[in-house]
Amino acid sequence: MADPLASVLVLENLHKKFGALVATNGVNLDIRQGELHALIGPNGAGKSTLIAQICGEIRPDSGRILFGGQDITSLPAYQRARMGMGRSFQLTQLCADFTAMENVLLSLEAKGGGSIDIFRNPRRNAVHREMAQTWLERAGLGDQADRVVSNMAHGQRRQLEIAVALARHPRLILLDEPMAGMGSEESASLTALLQDLKREYPILLIEHDMDAVFALADRISVLVYGKVIFTGTASEIRAHPEVRAAYLGEEA
Repeated sequence: MADPLASVLVLENLHKKFGALVATNGVNLDIRQGELHALIGPNGAGKSTLIAQICGEIRPDSGRILFGGQDITSLPAYQRARMGMGRSFQLTQLCADFTAMENVLLSLEAKGGGSIDIFRNPRRNAVHREMAQTWLERAGLGDQADRVVSNMAHGQRRQLEIAVALARHPRLILLDEPMAGMGSEESASLTALLQDLKREYPILLIEHDMDAVFALADRISVLVYGKVIFTGTASEIRAHPEVRAAYLGEEA
């Protein structure tokens, strides 16, 4: 069993069923400080259901979720976000009619936990503007501050989602298939960004792009039919016969 004091996130024997469907089958997993931990598996393996339990959108039937050593199993999603759990989604969750700067400013305002005053222009806060520009630059979007999201390329939107998450000073970043729909150049750019970020933030990455996974991950867990069948390094994953049979295939 993982030591909750040595790991930022610990999942202990999580179970979740939907009728007769077992979506999560006794999952044990931990994310350590200073690592990027990738979660891979075929479609229908239960990855999205597991992430939803971590974020508080779905409550497990049994088991525990520890975040920073605290049991958060019964906490709602918004409280987990305030505790420092940052997330990107399979489909981008940005304000499409706002600029990149405005999206990050809204994240900064929400960080305090209070309600957002929709009648106040967030751009008037000079301190927040400077902070937002810093996060945009960190995400590789320093020259895109005034671009409306709907006019941004797909890869840039993914980068903006990360800037929005970083603005809340997360203790953990959860990324749900950030490379989906990207071309090779966009994937390479985002891989380089994550390579830099993982030095400072523990990251749980769900991804089908195995080139990115093998380039980034310190450890990889393989989820099949709701159960983690193996956790190891990239070289251990490549060599594991059950993983090859279940997911990677002979071309691995």
